[in-house]
Amino acid sequence: MSRIGKMPVVLPDKVKAKIEGRQVLVEGPLGKLSYSLPDGIDAAVAGTAINISITPGANDKGALFGTARARVNNMVSGVTKEFEKVLEISGVGFKGAVEGNRVTMQLGFSHPVILDIPQGIKMSFDPKQVVLTIKGIDREAVGNLAAQIKRIKRPEPYKGTGIRYQGEHIIRKAGKTAAGAGASAGGAAKK
Repeated sequence: MSRIGKMPVVLPDKVKAKIEGRQVLVEGPLGKLSYSLPDGIDAAVAGTAINISITPGANDKGALFGTARARVNNMVSGVTKEFEKVLEISGVGFKGAVEGNRVTMQLGFSHPVILDIPQGIKMSFDPKQVVLTIKGIDREAVGNLAAQIKRIKRPEPYKGTGIRYQGEHIIRKAGKTAAGAGASAGGAAKK
């Protein structure tokens, strides 16, 4: 059994939770979230905590036990403080802007990349237009959107241009000139 799944999810002040059938509903100062429990996993509100358990007789659902508890814990954290992902755009002429409910980015393509901002997500660029901040109460939605944006222009290993998470280290490769310089220096003399 999962050690994470056994731990109760503590409800902070101003957070209310209730279970309706297979749905876990959490409401807090920043909004409401719901999660549908997988088959074989049960939840119960006990005072100021939510307890997750495996349904008796459903021993094959142990793999989902810790996951269900983590999802409920992320919901409780999300309605009290927002989750945040920060992306950096690096490259000559690469920039972006938020215009209403759309994000427009110049990423070296022949056309601008335009994305709609999903409901419940807030996005903003810094004044230099190269650092994108994504915020929201749903951790899964914030992470999926950040991954989707990063997939548009992955960082390439030679110059490091593209979209990456803030603080992410890109392993750089030596170019052809660096590789060729070592090979010609050790070559044999012509006859």
